[in-house]
Amino acid sequence: MKTSSIIALAAAGAARLASAHSTVYAVWVNDVDQGLGNSAAGYIRSPPNNDPLKDVTSSSMTCNVNNAATAKTVEVAGGDKITFEWHHNDRTTADDIIDPSHKGPVLVYIAPTKSNGAGDVWVKLYEDGYDGQWGVDRLIANKGKHSITLPDLAAGEYLLRPELIALHEGDRSGGAQFYMECVQIKVTSSGATSLPAGVAIPGTYTATDPGILFDLYNGFTSYPIPGPKVWDGASSGSTPVSSAKPASSAAAATSSKAAVVVASSTKAATSAAAVTSKAAIVSSAAASYIAFPTSIPTPAASIVKTTLVTLVKTKTAVAAAPSATGAASSGAVKQYYQCGGNDYTGATECAAGLTCKVWNEWYSQCL
Repeated sequence: MKTSSIIALAAAGAARLASAHSTVYAVWVNDVDQGLGNSAAGYIRSPPNNDPLKDVTSSSMTCNVNNAATAKTVEVAGGDKITFEWHHNDRTTADDIIDPSHKGPVLVYIAPTKSNGAGDVWVKLYEDGYDGQWGVDRLIANKGKHSITLPDLAAGEYLLRPELIALHEGDRSGGAQFYMECVQIKVTSSGATSLPAGVAIPGTYTATDPGILFDLYNGFTSYPIPGPKVWDGASSGSTPVSSAKPASSAAAATSSKAAVVVASSTKAATSAAAVTSKAAIVSSAAASYIAFPTSIPTPAASIVKTTLVTLVKTKTAVAAAPSATGAASSGAVKQYYQCGGNDYTGATECAAGLTCKVWNEWYSQCL
């Protein structure tokens, strides 16, 4: 852990805990609420809790830990405005969305449902990074909502993958936190645009990417958003077109029709042949969306959603800073330094008179 992070902890005298994490609860289409979607009976492939993912090589990076098809899809059309609604605990106006310390970008990807997210199929539709304010700050200010305009895609079923990357512990490898789910949609309009070749998730991120291994506490003026460039929504080639940071709310579609939630008629396949070449071009909409039925994986009979708390590091300047290692000459961990937690590989024995206090599964501290 870097010295700057330790300074913040020492200045506080003890760690401050925050109920910090977030998941997608619902979507809106053309500003029409589609209802709560984060259950097996809904349209969002939701995890059983709001814990973050930290291993960018994990298969759970695709759609989180519960990548199982749900009962419904949301019907949409090309040009529709689709809004994702994130929350920490519930959909009430009092919900804190995500802790403001969890600064980082907001992204959205799309892939054909029949792929189940496997292979080089994920195309980036949206990114909101840093321009003096973080994408997550804008998300919180907008009550947990951010929007995209859906390209004029060929008819078929797709997965939308909204994602938050929290960088409050991104100053060490494996410290960045990832939050994502997959939303099941069905495009009913007759667009002619096929998705270009995409990237694999997991695969497109590494733990040392500049936008993932990123120190919030040492001063910066720009931020490199991880992953591929944003697709322009029209080209079918293998080189997506870069775009400037999208606005926090995409332009509303001209159509006033409200999308409806319907039971899925074509079930998501549990596996599909991966696109093996990033230069591949989908030449026909018919070839892209040949549906083949398979059974919907049966969700657990009872999934209890839980809330995890995480350590918040706030930047506070003090006159003297401990050493970066936090280890005393004897090899024991000094006061206020980390002594344990998932992915932690340093010393675990505290200096004389101190106890290794467990704050959560990710962080323990000598106090």
